[in-house]
Amino acid sequence: MRRLSAGVWTSAAMLFFVTTTSMAQGFNQIDADGNVTQQNDNRNFNPHNNDSTKSSGKEVPQGLYVWTVDGRFGDIRPAEPDTLQHLYMKSIFNTGLHGEYNSTGNNYTPRQNRIFIDRDESDEFIFTTPYSYILTKPDEFHFTNTLSPLTNLTYDNCGDKQNGEDHLEAKFAVNAGKRIGAGFDLDYSYARGYFSNQSTSHFGATLFASYLGDQYKAHLLFSNYHQKAAENGGITNDNYVTHPEASTENYTESEIPTVLSRNWNRNDNQHLFFTHRYCLGFYRKVEMTEAEKKARQFAAESKKENAKKKKKDENTMEMADSLSMATAEAEDEPEDPNMKEEFVPVTSLIHTLELNNFKRIYQAYSVPSNYYAEQFYEGGYEIRGDTLYDRTRYLELKNTIALALLEGFNKYARAGIKAFVSHELRKFQIPDTLDGYYSQGRYNENDISIGGQLTKTEGKTLHYDILGETWIAGKDIGQLKLDFNGDINLPLLGDTVQLAAKAYFYRLTPTFFHEKFHSKYIWWDADLSKETRTRIEGMLSYPKTKTSLRVAIEEVQNYTYFGMSYDYSDNARTNMTASIMQHGGNINIMTAQLCQNFRYGVLNWENMVTWQNSSNKDVLPLPSLNIWTNLFLKFKIARVLNTEIGADMTYFTKYYAPDYCPLLGQFAVQQNADSRIELGGFPFINVYANMHLKRARFFIMMSNVAAGAANRMTFLTPHYPTNSSVLRLGVSWNFTN
Repeated sequence: MRRLSAGVWTSAAMLFFVTTTSMAQGFNQIDADGNVTQQNDNRNFNPHNNDSTKSSGKEVPQGLYVWTVDGRFGDIRPAEPDTLQHLYMKSIFNTGLHGEYNSTGNNYTPRQNRIFIDRDESDEFIFTTPYSYILTKPDEFHFTNTLSPLTNLTYDNCGDKQNGEDHLEAKFAVNAGKRIGAGFDLDYSYARGYFSNQSTSHFGATLFASYLGDQYKAHLLFSNYHQKAAENGGITNDNYVTHPEASTENYTESEIPTVLSRNWNRNDNQHLFFTHRYCLGFYRKVEMTEAEKKARQFAAESKKENAKKKKKDENTMEMADSLSMATAEAEDEPEDPNMKEEFVPVTSLIHTLELNNFKRIYQAYSVPSNYYAEQFYEGGYEIRGDTLYDRTRYLELKNTIALALLEGFNKYARAGIKAFVSHELRKFQIPDTLDGYYSQGRYNENDISIGGQLTKTEGKTLHYDILGETWIAGKDIGQLKLDFNGDINLPLLGDTVQLAAKAYFYRLTPTFFHEKFHSKYIWWDADLSKETRTRIEGMLSYPKTKTSLRVAIEEVQNYTYFGMSYDYSDNARTNMTASIMQHGGNINIMTAQLCQNFRYGVLNWENMVTWQNSSNKDVLPLPSLNIWTNLFLKFKIARVLNTEIGADMTYFTKYYAPDYCPLLGQFAVQQNADSRIELGGFPFINVYANMHLKRARFFIMMSNVAAGAANRMTFLTPHYPTNSSVLRLGVSWNFTN
C-alpha cells in the first residue's frame, strides 16, 4: 500500500471537520410548485415566502426538487438528486459506477463502454465523445427548485503532488419564489498520473436558470469547458509491469518508458442551450393533494402566529388584535379549503436553440522517429519548437420549432402529439494543404429535418413514447430515425411488475469527421455509406424480489469504426497508422443482462451480469461476460451515522480490447494480427467504507486491491496500465441558508 500523503491527511481532517460540524437535517422532497411531497424527520415543510423563515432563530426551510429536460422539446422529467449516499465512492471514477468503461489508465482520460447497447451515439464533434464523464449534455443536467439557497461542495483526493488526483466541485442553487430558479456548477478535476506523461486537467463551468409559469416555461444553460490531456502512447513494453522480474532494470511506475512525451490533446468548448414554450389552456378547480393541504395549513398557522406576535409587540388591544386576525383570515380563506385552481395546458408552441462551439488542438514537441507511417504536409508550426500543431474547429447552430397538443386536457385526449421542424448549420475548420504546406480548410453543412412524437406519460398502467424524424434537405438528406419506448405496469403480490420495451430503426449518415479527417500524420477522405441500425429490447422488473432482466437484439449494417495498426519490435512501435473503416455486411449483437439484489438484515449483495455476443469479433470485439458485484454491510452507528462497509468487484472475460490512438483521441480496433493483445480475466476490486451523517457524505476506499495483492498491474486498454492499489478519500456536503 502506498504511503499516506499530505493530501490524504488533509482530506481526512476535512472528513472529521464535516462529521463533527454538519448538524442540519436532510432535505424534504418538493414538487415543481414548491409543495412538500415527502417530509424529513423534523417535519419542516415551510413553503416559499413563509414569513416565519425570516425571523431570527427559526429553522431554514429544507426542500429540493430536481428534474432534467428533454433536449429537443424541453419536457420536464423528474430526477433523483445527485446527493444520494449509495455508490457515492464509485462516482469519482471515469470507468463508471459498475466499472463498465475501458480507459487509458489514469482518471478523467478518454473512455469507451464495454457494453455495446449502452454506448452513446457518436457526437458530431467526435473528439469530445470519449470524455462523456467530464461533459454534461443538456438533457442530463439537473435543474433545481429549492426552498432555501443551497450550496454543495464535493472533494475527493488520492496520492501526492507527484502522482495523485484532486477533484473539486461546487454547486449553488437558489429560487426567487416558486417560479424562478438559478445557480451555477463549477467542476475542476486534475489527475497527475502514476505513469509519466499521462496527466489530465479539466475545468467546467455551467450557469443555469429556469422559469416555471403556468403559461410560459423556460430553461437556460451556458457551459464552458477546458480539457487538457497528456498523451504518452502507452508504455514501450508491457513486460515492465506484467513480468518485472524479466527486466534487468528495476523501474518505479513513473520511470517506466512511454512511447510519447510532450504530446497533448486540448479541447475547448462552449455550449448555449435555451428551450422555452408558451401554453394555451384553461383553469379548473381540482382537489389538493395531502402534501398541499399540509403546506396550506402550516402557512395559515404561521401567518396567524406572526400576526399575534406583531400585535403584542405593538401593545395593541387584544380585542382589536382578534378582530384584525379574523378579518385577515376571512379575506384569505378560500370558498373550499381543499380545492385549488390548476392550469390545464392544451396547446404549446415550443422553441429550442442550441449553439455549440468546439476547438481542438493536438500539439507535440517531439515525435519518435518512424513512429508514424506517413507525413502529409510540411510547416504549420504555430509555436516555435513544435513538431506538430493540428487545429480543428467546429461551430453548430440548431433551432427546433414544435407545436404540441398536450396529453390529458380532457378525457378524450389520451396521448400528447407534437410536430416539429429543425434547422442545423454546421461549420468546420480542419488542417488542409496548399502546395504541400499547411493551411486551413473550411467546410459548411446545412440540414433541415421534420418529425413528430406521440406520447402517453400519465396514468399508472401504460406509458409510451413514439418519435420519428427524417431529413428532407442538406447533407443528411434521407437520414431517418424511428424510436419507440413503452412500459406496462401490473400489480402482482403486493407490488408492481413492469414490462418495458424499446426499439429503434436508424439510417445514419456518417459524421463529417468520420468522412474527412486531416492531420500531419493521419489523413483520409472517405466515401462512406449510411449506417443502418435496428434494435429490439425488452426489460422485466419486479422490485419486490429486486430483479430486472434485460434482453436486446441489434443488427448493424455498414458498421463504421476506427482501425489502428503498427509494427512492434525491440520495445518500439513504428509505422503507426489509423483510419476510418466500414464493414459492408451485417453484424448481429445479442445481449442479456440480469440485475439481482439480495438483502438479509444488514447484509446486502448487488449483482449485474451481462452476456453479449458479436457475430464479427474482428470488427466489433466485445467481452462475452461482464460481471459487477457489490457485497456490503449497511447499518447505523449511534442511530445517526448511516454506514456501508464492503467491497465491489468488476470482472470481464478476455477479448481483443480496442487500442487507443492519441492523434485521433479515439479507441480503435487492433488490426495488426501478429501483435494483438487480449485483455481481461482479472478482477478489479475496491474495498470501501461509505458513510452519510445528516447532510454530509464521505468515504474511504482502497481501489484495485487485487492488483496490489498480486503485485501486478492491470490493463483496460492495450499498453496502458491502470493504477495499482490506491487509497482514496472523498467528502460531499450541503449547506442551506
